[in-house]
Amino acid sequence: MAHRSRLAGFIIDCQTDDLDAAADFWSQALGCTIANRDAGDETAEYQQFGDTPGDLHIEVQKVAHPPRVHLDIEADDVDAEADRLERLGAKKIAFVKRWWVMEAPTGQRFCVVKMHDPERGAMPRTWG
Repeated sequence: MAHRSRLAGFIIDCQTDDLDAAADFWSQALGCTIANRDAGDETAEYQQFGDTPGDLHIEVQKVAHPPRVHLDIEADDVDAEADRLERLGAKKIAFVKRWWVMEAPTGQRFCVVKMHDPERGAMPRTWG
């Protein structure tokens, strides 16, 4: 069955006790606004940027692991996209809440998340 996916954006993982300061730095460095300082939920702290290039989804996230930047791929069928990427050589690491954490054959971690605004930004690509 066909599904659609595209690059959603980037998550800047920060190992910090001051997420406000981290978000302030990255928003200014990237020339974006902070659209939502409370974008997370009871299990995760995120701050979402606005006015991003190409309508990319960019967030700063408080994490316990070492800092890094990871990308998100969004799909209208998260499991079908994760399976497609697995066939390309990626590994499923864990299913977390509503998304797959995956690892590319080259070692980078990334997430496959649910597509939120298919009409905004770049057109999704249809697979299968």
